[in-house]
Amino acid sequence: MSQQLIEKLKGFKVIPVIQINNVEQAVPLAKTLVENGLPVAEVTFRTEAAEDAIRLMREAYPSMCIGAGTVLNAAQVDRAKTAGAEFIVAPGLNPNTVRYCQEQDIAMVPGVNNPSQVEQALELGLTFLKFFPAEASGGINMIKSLLAPYVDVAFMPTGGIGKANVNDYLAIDRVHCCGGTWMVAPALIEAGDWDEIGRLVREAVELVNP
Repeated sequence: MSQQLIEKLKGFKVIPVIQINNVEQAVPLAKTLVENGLPVAEVTFRTEAAEDAIRLMREAYPSMCIGAGTVLNAAQVDRAKTAGAEFIVAPGLNPNTVRYCQEQDIAMVPGVNNPSQVEQALELGLTFLKFFPAEASGGINMIKSLLAPYVDVAFMPTGGIGKANVNDYLAIDRVHCCGGTWMVAPALIEAGDWDEIGRLVREAVELVNP
């Protein structure tokens, strides 16, 4: 992953992790994120609408930072990249998927939660990693324990992070940003409640930028 992209994600501090079930939700959601100060999204590939959602968001907001999440294989990497994703996020570390992303020259952030996986990532040349599932894997204490011996590693914790604990994670040196869903809850997206999502996005931006 390029240092430029890492710095961009670091600047956002919080990355909305988005599940879109209906492609018609994509552009209004992107508009809400952009207009409320958080022009970034990790669109999960858990739904059929994900690929088209990324494409439509990219077309509507070319400068928005858009990644594809929950990417599990090379075929999904191809679909995400073609749609306009500029980075790939995975829940785990699959060396085949990592190498394929490297061959395709697209940034990859694999998920890890133990020392062996961190060492696998380092062997593959990766130092910016997703710590997932964050809270279930020991949270802040586990992150601090992992960062101590691996001095070149930085994390993007995701999973169980919300308003109550996001700043506790961000206070850790080399936690560059956190993934979160609280400001883009699936129920709010399904309901098309863009005003409430906008309010929560503004609140999140203010929370992590005191």
